[in-house]
Amino acid sequence: MAGSNVLIDVDTLSSQLQSVRVVDCSHDLERTEAGVNAYRAGHIPGAVHAHLDRDLSGKKTGMNGRHPLPAPDALIRWLGQSGIDSTMPVVAYDRSGGAYAARLWWLLRWIGHRDVRVLDGGWQAWVEAGLPAHEGTVTAPAVSYAAPEVADELGVDTAFVMRNLTSREALIVDARGASRYTGATEPIDPRAGHIPGAINRPYTDNLDERGRFKSSATLASEWAHTLNGRPSDEVIAQCGSGVTACHNLMAMEIAGMRSARLYPGSWSEWCSDPLRPVETHLASS
Repeated sequence: MAGSNVLIDVDTLSSQLQSVRVVDCSHDLERTEAGVNAYRAGHIPGAVHAHLDRDLSGKKTGMNGRHPLPAPDALIRWLGQSGIDSTMPVVAYDRSGGAYAARLWWLLRWIGHRDVRVLDGGWQAWVEAGLPAHEGTVTAPAVSYAAPEVADELGVDTAFVMRNLTSREALIVDARGASRYTGATEPIDPRAGHIPGAINRPYTDNLDERGRFKSSATLASEWAHTLNGRPSDEVIAQCGSGVTACHNLMAMEIAGMRSARLYPGSWSEWCSDPLRPVETHLASS
Protein backbone atom coordinates (compact mmCIF):
# COMPACT_ATOMS: atom_id res chain seq x y z
CA MET A 1 0.00 0.00 0.00
CA ALA A 2 1.11 3.58 -0.60
CA GLY A 3 2.90 5.00 2.37
CA SER A 4 3.34 1.53 3.85
CA ASN A 5 6.55 2.60 5.57
CA VAL A 6 4.41 5.07 7.52
CA LEU A 7 0.90 3.61 7.67
CA ILE A 8 -0.67 0.22 8.20
CA ASP A 9 -4.32 -0.69 7.56
CA VAL A 10 -6.54 -2.64 9.92
CA ASP A 11 -6.53 -5.84 7.89
CA THR A 12 -2.75 -5.97 7.78
CA LEU A 13 -2.44 -5.16 11.46
CA SER A 14 -5.02 -7.81 12.36
CA SER A 15 -2.90 -10.43 10.60
CA GLN A 16 0.29 -9.28 12.35
CA LEU A 17 -0.90 -8.77 15.92
CA GLN A 18 1.31 -11.54 17.32
CA SER A 19 4.50 -10.05 15.88
CA VAL A 20 4.14 -6.33 16.66
CA ARG A 21 3.69 -4.17 19.73
CA VAL A 22 0.60 -2.00 19.43
CA VAL A 23 0.55 1.28 21.35
CA ASP A 24 -2.65 3.18 22.07
CA CYS A 25 -1.75 6.89 22.14
CA SER A 26 -5.27 8.20 22.77
CA HIS A 27 -5.29 11.56 24.52
CA ASP A 28 -7.32 14.72 25.07
CA LEU A 29 -5.53 18.01 25.69
CA GLU A 30 -8.33 19.37 27.88
CA ARG A 31 -9.17 16.14 29.75
CA THR A 32 -5.76 14.59 30.18
CA GLU A 33 -6.96 11.26 31.60
CA ALA A 34 -9.66 10.76 28.97
CA GLY A 35 -7.30 8.90 26.66
CA VAL A 36 -6.18 6.30 29.16
CA ASN A 37 -9.76 5.89 30.36
CA ALA A 38 -10.90 5.23 26.78
CA TYR A 39 -8.06 2.73 26.41
CA ARG A 40 -9.18 0.85 29.51
CA ALA A 41 -12.74 0.74 28.20
CA GLY A 42 -11.62 -0.84 24.95
CA HIS A 43 -8.41 -1.28 22.99
CA ILE A 44 -6.79 -3.39 20.28
CA PRO A 45 -5.76 -6.76 21.79
CA GLY A 46 -2.28 -6.61 23.28
CA ALA A 47 -2.00 -2.84 23.09
CA VAL A 48 -0.23 -0.87 25.81
CA HIS A 49 -1.04 2.78 26.46
CA ALA A 50 1.26 5.77 25.99
CA HIS A 51 0.27 8.90 27.91
CA LEU A 52 1.25 12.06 26.05
CA ASP A 53 2.15 14.00 29.20
CA ARG A 54 3.82 11.23 31.22
CA ASP A 55 5.39 8.95 28.62
CA LEU A 56 5.87 10.95 25.42
CA SER A 57 6.95 14.30 26.88
CA GLY A 58 9.68 15.59 29.17
CA LYS A 59 9.72 17.98 32.09
CA LYS A 60 8.23 21.43 31.57
CA THR A 61 10.07 24.53 32.73
CA GLY A 62 7.50 27.11 31.68
CA MET A 63 9.77 28.18 28.84
CA ASN A 64 10.18 24.95 26.84
CA GLY A 65 6.62 24.42 25.65
CA ARG A 66 3.70 22.31 26.81
CA HIS A 67 5.09 19.01 25.54
CA PRO A 68 8.89 19.17 25.48
CA LEU A 69 10.68 16.17 24.09
CA PRO A 70 11.41 13.44 26.64
CA ALA A 71 15.02 12.71 27.48
CA PRO A 72 16.11 9.80 25.27
CA ASP A 73 17.05 7.71 28.31
CA ALA A 74 13.61 8.26 29.83
CA LEU A 75 11.95 7.35 26.54
CA ILE A 76 13.82 4.07 26.11
CA ARG A 77 13.15 3.21 29.76
CA TRP A 78 9.43 3.56 29.13
CA LEU A 79 9.73 1.58 25.90
CA GLY A 80 11.49 -1.27 27.72
CA GLN A 81 8.87 -1.25 30.46
CA SER A 82 6.24 -1.49 27.71
CA GLY A 83 7.86 -4.59 26.25
CA ILE A 84 9.45 -2.81 23.31
CA ASP A 85 13.06 -3.35 22.33
CA SER A 86 14.93 -1.71 19.47
CA THR A 87 14.06 -4.48 16.98
CA MET A 88 10.34 -4.83 17.68
CA PRO A 89 7.90 -3.53 15.06
CA VAL A 90 5.61 -0.89 16.60
CA VAL A 91 2.17 0.25 15.49
CA ALA A 92 0.69 3.37 17.07
CA TYR A 93 -2.94 4.45 16.98
CA ASP A 94 -5.33 6.85 18.68
CA ARG A 95 -8.89 8.10 18.46
CA SER A 96 -8.02 11.46 16.87
CA GLY A 97 -7.04 10.75 13.29
CA GLY A 98 -3.44 9.99 14.21
CA ALA A 99 -2.81 13.33 15.92
CA TYR A 100 -1.17 11.71 18.96
CA ALA A 101 0.04 8.49 17.36
CA ALA A 102 2.16 10.65 15.06
CA ARG A 103 4.07 11.89 18.11
CA LEU A 104 5.19 8.36 18.97
CA TRP A 105 6.00 7.71 15.30
CA TRP A 106 8.33 10.73 15.25
CA LEU A 107 9.89 10.02 18.66
CA LEU A 108 10.79 6.48 17.68
CA ARG A 109 12.38 7.63 14.45
CA TRP A 110 14.23 10.29 16.42
CA ILE A 111 15.92 7.62 18.55
CA GLY A 112 16.68 5.39 15.57
CA HIS A 113 13.75 2.94 15.75
CA ARG A 114 13.03 2.14 12.11
CA ASP A 115 10.03 -0.17 12.17
CA VAL A 116 7.19 2.05 13.34
CA ARG A 117 3.89 2.75 11.63
CA VAL A 118 0.56 4.40 12.42
CA LEU A 119 -2.78 2.64 12.05
CA ASP A 120 -4.69 4.45 9.33
CA GLY A 121 -8.08 5.41 10.71
CA GLY A 122 -7.07 4.49 14.24
CA TRP A 123 -9.44 2.96 16.77
CA GLN A 124 -12.51 3.94 14.75
CA ALA A 125 -11.29 1.94 11.73
CA TRP A 126 -10.62 -1.07 13.95
CA VAL A 127 -14.13 -0.95 15.41
CA GLU A 128 -15.77 -0.35 12.03
CA ALA A 129 -14.02 -3.47 10.72
CA GLY A 130 -15.68 -5.51 13.45
CA LEU A 131 -12.36 -6.65 14.88
CA PRO A 132 -12.05 -7.82 18.51
CA ALA A 133 -11.30 -5.47 21.38
CA HIS A 134 -10.15 -6.00 24.94
CA GLU A 135 -10.86 -4.07 28.12
CA GLY A 136 -8.55 -3.28 31.01
CA THR A 137 -4.81 -2.69 30.97
CA VAL A 138 -2.04 -4.69 29.31
CA THR A 139 1.20 -5.22 31.22
CA ALA A 140 3.89 -6.39 28.83
CA PRO A 141 7.00 -8.26 30.01
CA ALA A 142 9.79 -5.71 30.46
CA VAL A 143 12.75 -5.85 28.09
CA SER A 144 15.96 -3.90 27.63
CA TYR A 145 16.05 -1.24 24.92
CA ALA A 146 19.45 -0.66 23.35
CA ALA A 147 21.21 2.70 23.62
CA PRO A 148 19.37 5.12 21.34
CA GLU A 149 20.91 6.59 18.21
CA VAL A 150 19.43 10.07 18.56
CA ALA A 151 19.03 11.93 15.27
CA ASP A 152 19.13 15.53 16.44
CA GLU A 153 19.14 16.63 12.81
CA LEU A 154 15.43 15.78 12.68
CA GLY A 155 14.61 18.85 14.78
CA VAL A 156 15.48 22.52 15.21
CA ASP A 157 15.57 24.72 18.30
CA THR A 158 14.26 28.18 19.07
CA ALA A 159 17.60 29.78 18.15
CA PHE A 160 17.24 28.38 14.65
CA VAL A 161 13.68 29.70 14.35
CA MET A 162 14.79 33.11 15.60
CA ARG A 163 17.60 33.22 13.04
CA ASN A 164 15.17 32.14 10.36
CA LEU A 165 13.14 35.32 10.88
CA THR A 166 15.72 37.11 8.79
CA SER A 167 17.55 34.35 6.92
CA ARG A 168 14.37 32.64 5.71
CA GLU A 169 16.48 29.55 5.07
CA ALA A 170 13.48 27.41 5.94
CA LEU A 171 9.73 27.55 5.48
CA ILE A 172 7.82 27.11 8.73
CA VAL A 173 4.49 25.30 8.42
CA ASP A 174 2.03 25.64 11.30
CA ALA A 175 -0.27 22.64 11.81
CA ARG A 176 -2.80 24.38 14.07
CA GLY A 177 -6.31 25.32 12.99
CA ALA A 178 -6.69 28.54 11.05
CA SER A 179 -8.31 30.49 13.88
CA ARG A 180 -5.38 29.85 16.21
CA TYR A 181 -2.85 30.53 13.45
CA THR A 182 -4.36 33.93 12.64
CA GLY A 183 -4.72 34.81 16.30
CA ALA A 184 -8.51 35.04 16.14
CA THR A 185 -8.68 32.59 19.05
CA GLU A 186 -6.19 31.06 21.46
CA PRO A 187 -7.76 28.64 23.94
CA ILE A 188 -4.55 27.06 25.26
CA ASP A 189 -1.47 29.28 25.15
CA PRO A 190 -0.97 32.72 26.74
CA ARG A 191 -0.40 34.62 23.47
CA ALA A 192 -2.30 34.46 20.20
CA GLY A 193 -0.92 34.46 16.67
CA HIS A 194 1.87 32.69 14.85
CA ILE A 195 5.61 32.77 14.27
CA PRO A 196 6.39 35.54 11.76
CA GLY A 197 6.68 34.16 8.26
CA ALA A 198 5.00 30.84 9.04
CA ILE A 199 2.31 29.54 6.71
CA ASN A 200 -0.68 27.45 7.76
CA ARG A 201 -1.50 23.82 6.87
CA PRO A 202 -3.84 22.39 9.54
CA TYR A 203 -3.03 18.74 10.18
CA THR A 204 -6.69 17.86 9.68
CA ASP A 205 -6.26 18.71 5.99
CA ASN A 206 -4.25 15.49 5.66
CA LEU A 207 -7.34 13.38 6.34
CA ASP A 208 -10.34 12.45 4.23
CA GLU A 209 -13.96 12.50 5.37
CA ARG A 210 -13.56 9.06 7.00
CA GLY A 211 -10.59 10.13 9.10
CA ARG A 212 -8.07 8.23 6.98
CA PHE A 213 -5.01 9.77 5.41
CA LYS A 214 -5.58 10.97 1.87
CA SER A 215 -3.81 9.08 -0.91
CA SER A 216 -0.14 9.67 -1.52
CA ALA A 217 -0.95 11.32 -4.86
CA THR A 218 -3.47 13.69 -3.29
CA LEU A 219 -1.13 14.60 -0.46
CA ALA A 220 1.74 15.15 -2.90
CA SER A 221 -0.39 17.55 -4.94
CA GLU A 222 -1.71 19.44 -1.91
CA TRP A 223 1.67 19.70 -0.24
CA ALA A 224 3.33 20.87 -3.47
CA HIS A 225 0.78 23.68 -3.53
CA THR A 226 1.39 24.44 0.15
CA LEU A 227 5.17 24.58 -0.22
CA ASN A 228 4.98 26.64 -3.42
CA GLY A 229 8.30 25.45 -4.77
CA ARG A 230 10.22 25.03 -1.53
CA PRO A 231 11.92 21.64 -1.22
CA SER A 232 10.87 19.46 1.70
CA ASP A 233 14.33 19.57 3.28
CA GLU A 234 13.79 23.29 3.84
CA VAL A 235 10.54 22.77 5.76
CA ILE A 236 10.12 23.12 9.54
CA ALA A 237 6.91 21.68 10.98
CA GLN A 238 5.40 23.23 14.09
CA CYS A 239 2.06 23.39 15.88
CA GLY A 240 0.99 24.27 19.41
CA SER A 241 3.41 22.02 21.27
CA GLY A 242 5.21 19.78 18.78
CA VAL A 243 2.56 17.05 18.62
CA THR A 244 0.26 17.55 15.62
CA ALA A 245 3.21 18.96 13.66
CA CYS A 246 4.35 15.32 13.49
CA HIS A 247 1.11 14.57 11.62
CA ASN A 248 2.21 16.98 8.89
CA LEU A 249 5.62 15.31 8.80
CA MET A 250 3.89 11.95 8.37
CA ALA A 251 1.75 13.30 5.55
CA MET A 252 4.81 14.65 3.79
CA GLU A 253 6.50 11.25 4.07
CA ILE A 254 3.43 9.57 2.59
CA ALA A 255 3.60 12.12 -0.22
CA GLY A 256 7.25 11.21 -0.86
CA MET A 257 8.51 14.49 0.60
CA ARG A 258 11.19 13.60 3.13
CA SER A 259 13.76 15.35 5.33
CA ALA A 260 11.43 18.01 6.75
CA ARG A 261 12.23 18.83 10.38
CA LEU A 262 10.30 19.45 13.59
CA TYR A 263 10.37 22.46 15.90
CA PRO A 264 9.54 20.51 19.09
CA GLY A 265 8.78 23.50 21.31
CA SER A 266 6.50 25.01 18.67
CA TRP A 267 4.13 27.88 19.45
CA SER A 268 3.90 27.17 23.18
CA GLU A 269 7.66 27.58 23.54
CA TRP A 270 7.93 30.49 21.13
CA CYS A 271 5.20 32.56 22.80
CA SER A 272 6.50 31.93 26.33
CA ASP A 273 9.01 34.76 25.86
CA PRO A 274 7.20 38.10 25.41
CA LEU A 275 10.21 39.49 23.56
CA ARG A 276 9.78 37.09 20.66
CA PRO A 277 7.77 38.62 17.82
CA VAL A 278 4.41 37.26 16.71
CA GLU A 279 2.07 37.88 13.81
CA THR A 280 -1.70 37.90 14.09
CA HIS A 281 -2.66 38.03 10.45
CA LEU A 282 -2.31 35.69 7.51
CA ALA A 283 1.26 35.48 6.27
CA SER A 284 1.84 35.03 2.58
CA SER A 285 3.87 32.07 1.36
